[in-house]
Amino acid sequence: MIALVPLMVLVPLASAAITLALPGRRRIQQGITLTALILTVLIAGTLMWLVDIHDVLVMEVGGWAAPFGIALVVDRVSALMLVVSAVVLLGVFVFSIGQGLADGDDETPVSIYYPTYLVLGAGVFNAFVAGDLFNLYVGFEILLVSSYVLITLGGTGQRIRAGITYVVVSLVSSVLFLVTIALIYGATGTVNMAQLTLRIAELPSEVQLLLNLSLLIAFGIKAAVFPLSFWLPDSYPTAPAPVTAVFAGLLTKVGVYAIIRSQTQLFPQSSVDKILLVVAGLTLIVGILGAVSQLDVKRLLSFTLISHIGFMIFGIGMANAAGFAATIYYIAHHIIVQTTLFLAVGLIEREGGTTSLAELGGLMRRSPVIAVLFFIPMLNLGGIPPFSGFIGKVGLFTAGAELATPGAYWLMGVGALVSLLTLYALARAWVLAFWRPRRSAVAKVVPPTTEAMVLRVREEAMIEKLQDAPDAGPLQERKDIPRLMIAATTGMVCVSIALTVFAGPLYAYATRAGDSMANPGKLVSIVLGDTPGQLGGGSGVTEPGGDGHE
Repeated sequence: MIALVPLMVLVPLASAAITLALPGRRRIQQGITLTALILTVLIAGTLMWLVDIHDVLVMEVGGWAAPFGIALVVDRVSALMLVVSAVVLLGVFVFSIGQGLADGDDETPVSIYYPTYLVLGAGVFNAFVAGDLFNLYVGFEILLVSSYVLITLGGTGQRIRAGITYVVVSLVSSVLFLVTIALIYGATGTVNMAQLTLRIAELPSEVQLLLNLSLLIAFGIKAAVFPLSFWLPDSYPTAPAPVTAVFAGLLTKVGVYAIIRSQTQLFPQSSVDKILLVVAGLTLIVGILGAVSQLDVKRLLSFTLISHIGFMIFGIGMANAAGFAATIYYIAHHIIVQTTLFLAVGLIEREGGTTSLAELGGLMRRSPVIAVLFFIPMLNLGGIPPFSGFIGKVGLFTAGAELATPGAYWLMGVGALVSLLTLYALARAWVLAFWRPRRSAVAKVVPPTTEAMVLRVREEAMIEKLQDAPDAGPLQERKDIPRLMIAATTGMVCVSIALTVFAGPLYAYATRAGDSMANPGKLVSIVLGDTPGQLGGGSGVTEPGGDGHE
């Protein structure tokens, strides 16, 4: 079973190589990519079940034991991230197949898109199973190089400009991360995260603080925390709908995952917890203020993405098992729901010809299915009971109440306000896009003296105060929406509902994961081979004993 760990990376990489060798054979490439993604979902699900029994799976590449060899490590947190990421990649890919069937290769050139998409998945999976800092860096670079290609698909001027910003910011983050790895290796003589848990604790507190802050800045850029999030609203919305959805759902969460690892495993006695709480509060506030001022739905969702990263940093900054558990659950919730919302916006753009709320209207009558597909994740992201967004926020607020510090209480209040403003911004977008009649229809059938026209004037006054996308284009023609795109979005909505239906066992799983992260000693001993009876080792052979695992 230990051999399943590297397969999470090898399956998409091998499939990418095969699809790249078959240019122009669209159906074959689609079949290979779809098969690879289904396999990763099954493998990830199996790994999640195994680690819940055995705590940790360790694959020593080439049979070289840690810390001298490369260790691939899967615990409860990384296993959950693997499952959620694999599900998102599969759902978005099915959506993109439907878009490709309708539009051809203009938006997603087949010979480039399929292998690049698989490489992106391999990079995400590699980052989640990395047991040392340099392998984590490799995972980041794999997903970032592929994201450079995906974000510029189509070659439009708007996408090239957004891609340049994204590339420059990502390179700065990567260089800082690489320099920090060099500093850590120079100070400790290792980059294995399990061994670093022991050796970093022996360093002077000033050196620990310097290394910790350097990693936080590098990871903070990738996670888009304030004030390092300036690049995101102008980068993600310009890409094709499937690319935007997978970027919004996954890429920033890989940065958040790296922050969790650094704070719980490398610096468990961190002195930056108060800084993290301040950063969380500012990220929540600045992100949601940006969202409520947006006229473009994609940019609105991009700002809510930034804002809700603050909830995750809040949980990490509390530095206790309850906070970690709530953060883990909230990350899984946010990946699914944010991806679903961007897919729904992709449907809105095809149906309405734009994502600008000034031009949208009357979609409820024309497409009630899309209205429902946007409405459900909208309520979820806003934290309306009993959805998973509400459950995750209650978990965070409960952990904050247990911490009982002024900073925690302040963030609980900010979080409640941000939830209300999130619901307000999304509900306003839903009303303007779906509920109100389209502008042309109002002009034709409603007399200027009616109450409806008074409301229309008020709407226009409100819209004038909102900010449209900088490169907003003219209204496009309505495009047909294939059933496969509707089915993919519906499937993701069902997955988001499943997070609520199975919230009990899933939150219990997150609680076990949070307990493990609050006590990293067991993980260290398993990775370094000091604890018998755990699944691990390059040969994949399990030693009997310990907890009775054989």
